[in-house]
Amino acid sequence: MPRKMTRAKAHDLFARLAAAAPEPQTELHFTNPFTLVVAVALSAQATDEGVNKATKPLFTVADTPEAMAALGVERLGDYIKTIGLWRNKAKNVIALSQMLLDEFDGKVPETREALERLPGVGRKTANVVLNVAFGQPTIAVDTHIFRVGNRTGLAPGKTPLDVELGLEKIIPDDFILHAHHWLILHGRYVCKARRPECWRCALVDLCGFKDKVMSPDKPKAKKTAKAKKTPAKPTKKLAATPKLRAATRKKAAS
Repeated sequence: MPRKMTRAKAHDLFARLAAAAPEPQTELHFTNPFTLVVAVALSAQATDEGVNKATKPLFTVADTPEAMAALGVERLGDYIKTIGLWRNKAKNVIALSQMLLDEFDGKVPETREALERLPGVGRKTANVVLNVAFGQPTIAVDTHIFRVGNRTGLAPGKTPLDVELGLEKIIPDDFILHAHHWLILHGRYVCKARRPECWRCALVDLCGFKDKVMSPDKPKAKKTAKAKKTPAKPTKKLAATPKLRAATRKKAAS
């Protein structure tokens, strides 16, 4: 794990990200806070592109809790079968739609605690909704942000919550609102999981990652396992032939 980044470097890092993309946006398509909740819940273990393909026809017929609850699990399932874990997600979306109707007057709540009460909505989803729909300075730590936070030294941590709390401490106030999207997009398109594209990274001199890949033509060298030395087989000693020696002695004596 790299050494934790200094506040001065962190400020420089976000200043560069802000200069490259002043107004970053989520890549999930939505039309209102409710459709955002649904889209983010469906995006767990799925790509934004895949979710957008499924929700485009879905949101034309169900963009409110009332319309979504009226669909029911089976009909909703027909729209989202291309998304991973769609059966369980369909149940959660219908359940959260009904809870919004029963307990929140059909409106998406604006607190993390209330959002996390909704079926299928965890801390990450709640933070995305608070940030994108309501403009709150929250950090939703997904796999991309977790990787970037640890790899760069910006906010090292063993769990997503560790990274989230670390980011909240080190991100300057001027950048906190959009930090979530800058880090996601950087992890998705530059600081990739299998092979980070360090040769085109604007943050490479600030990053504490040791195994940087500085050329697209020269992938990171793979560590070759040392060949194990096979122990030499012990040489078999020839068994003594006492009978032969005894016979020889008798012959010599006679």
